[in-house]
Amino acid sequence: MGRVGGMTAKLILKYLLSAGVITMVSEIVKRSDRAGALLASLPFVSIITLFWVHYESSEEVRAQKTGDHMYYIFWYVLPTLPMFLLFPWFQKQWGFYGALGASAILTLVLFGVLRAVAGRFGLVL
Repeated sequence: MGRVGGMTAKLILKYLLSAGVITMVSEIVKRSDRAGALLASLPFVSIITLFWVHYESSEEVRAQKTGDHMYYIFWYVLPTLPMFLLFPWFQKQWGFYGALGASAILTLVLFGVLRAVAGRFGLVL
């Protein structure tokens, strides 16, 4: 792929694909909360990233990079799960922006807990 004004066409394609997925999900949410949530819960970002890492990596490192990527995603998704359950309650208590802030803080705290607990079992995250 060629260069376009300092950016590669491949990088532009990445941006368009990522923006397209987010736009598609947000438009579907307008029509159906359930369908939008189902689509949002699918690991589009992970799969798209996995594809690009595979495509852009040399054959020597491809399997290691993609395997590591999926391994870390598994562990990093765990501290984000409580946010999805607690956001509606946070929103009732503190409104939308308060819920976003509380969710971000909760997730950061849980990431710290995950790292501490994982470290005790020899997992380096």
